[in-house]
Amino acid sequence: MALPTARLGTTDMEITRVGFGAWAVGGSWEYGWGPQSDEESINAIRHAVDQGVNWIDTAAVYGLGHSEKVVAQALKGVSDRPYVFTKCGMTWDANGDVARVARPETIRREVEDSLRRLRVERIDLYQVHQTPEDGTPVEMYWETMAELHQAGKVRAIGLSNHTALRLEKAEQVAHVDSLQPPFSLIDRMAAPEIDWCARNGTGVIVYSPMQSGLLTGAFSRRRVDALPEDDWRRRSPDFTTGLDANLALADALRPVAERHGVSQAAVAVAWTLAWPGVTGAIVGARGPEQVDGWLPAASLELTPEDLDEIAAAVVRTDAGRGPVRP
Repeated sequence: MALPTARLGTTDMEITRVGFGAWAVGGSWEYGWGPQSDEESINAIRHAVDQGVNWIDTAAVYGLGHSEKVVAQALKGVSDRPYVFTKCGMTWDANGDVARVARPETIRREVEDSLRRLRVERIDLYQVHQTPEDGTPVEMYWETMAELHQAGKVRAIGLSNHTALRLEKAEQVAHVDSLQPPFSLIDRMAAPEIDWCARNGTGVIVYSPMQSGLLTGAFSRRRVDALPEDDWRRRSPDFTTGLDANLALADALRPVAERHGVSQAAVAVAWTLAWPGVTGAIVGARGPEQVDGWLPAASLELTPEDLDEIAAAVVRTDAGRGPVRP
């Protein structure tokens, strides 16, 4: 299936407007989504690729290396391999305790580990996952990322969860090919960073456009209460103190979805893609049927009237934070 594509910043990669996010397929760990069947994960990834999705986003830390291994298994034998994006900067010890570290030597070690787990010779997009807690300045770790790019270890380099100020500092060292911020109808606070990217030729792939499932229309308070104890969402304010407002906003997407003949999930994702500067959206799935729910977002163009209606719903429900309309 041919899906619409957009160029990722100034790179040579034309990516589909939606990509497969492999956070949940990492299974159980400190920031996991509860138990996950590797077989179902592989089926979901292959189904997305069969439907035309041409990129997969993962990270070394997802499942403490497990997500990258699952992605490699899913792509084994695939003749037209999609782009594979992954991340560094979050390491773990023998006890599974995660730390945000971005020293040059750890990044160099991490890229080799990811290449091995993913079974590839080059990573298409390599991103620093979070701002580090070890005191390493952005100029230092971005210089290391630029060296990996020059050495051919990675095709492009990006930052994830970084402010506009840090983007500006990195840009003085080497061009920032892409940014990966959290962005959804509920979490709209990355708008300034997206604007910076639009002005500087930096691609943007947003994550959690469905706010970890809240905007799919499939959630209820009962379902939240039934989440596994090791699912990180049980501890998130979006699923606790802010739940009622978020569910009300999700319900307000229903009329828009019905007019277009798509799911509420597709409307939520399409809203992020309507934002100037956004290249693509990362969307997760635990099985093929979930892929089918959000795939139409790749081609869905919301009208100005749709965007007005959604903005009014954001104001009415008082859900989330940030600007309410592209």
